[in-house]
Amino acid sequence: MNAPSTLTTEVIGDHVWSIGLNRPDKRNAFNLQMLTELSDAMTHYEDSDDLWCAVLHAHGDHFTGGLDLAEVGPQVAATGALWPEGNVDPLGLFGRTRSKPLVCAVQGWCITIGVELLLASDIVLAADNTRFAQMEVQRGIMPFGGATLRLPRQVGWGNAMRVLLTGDPLDAAEAYRIGLVQQLVAPEGLHEAAHALAARVAAQAPLAVQASLQSATLAYREGEEAAAARLMAETQRLMATEDAQEGVQSFLERREARFKGR
Repeated sequence: MNAPSTLTTEVIGDHVWSIGLNRPDKRNAFNLQMLTELSDAMTHYEDSDDLWCAVLHAHGDHFTGGLDLAEVGPQVAATGALWPEGNVDPLGLFGRTRSKPLVCAVQGWCITIGVELLLASDIVLAADNTRFAQMEVQRGIMPFGGATLRLPRQVGWGNAMRVLLTGDPLDAAEAYRIGLVQQLVAPEGLHEAAHALAARVAAQAPLAVQASLQSATLAYREGEEAAAARLMAETQRLMATEDAQEGVQSFLERREARFKGR
């Protein structure tokens, strides 16, 4: 008999893909099954033309208590592979990466891979009861899901080193102050706020949203010169789309645009 799924997935509205971590009795700790299923869900999102924005959230009181090291640790030590080959890497580090926008909504404890998942997302909302910790050094290892790469640029060197080198927790107010999250909300309104934001992103022209995200990502990873070299070609490509024509027409007719992703 197959184990119960560790995730929930559903389409919200017309174009929003909602992914919910669903091991609340384990504080949503990531075992190998959850890692694979998250990668599967991200791959489905990436491959579906009618899904334009995604939300990653969690059921229960906590976003995640981190990795189930008793199960995941031996896999990392043996092969380093955490998802099927050809799938999207939810951490955006190796192999196939996501090209569509992702909103992350966190609450309760958000530990280790939880912090790295929000660093790999595009917009982060946090309940005001959230506590964050990148505590690998307290367990004799180092972060291996992107925190050492992204945190210094995201929050500044000193703030990042305080988090990475002590493993001590941050509360939601401090995480907001240093720029780790973009919005704080009451716990009871977290999921509604995250899905409303995703719906707002999904209401825009999807090809333009994806091109904007990819341009910013390229600049982040390879520098402004690399991104600038592709700006005009991407702009010309978008100008030839049906959605660009609809954008102009809706402006002239003073109405909401009806985008189709073409």
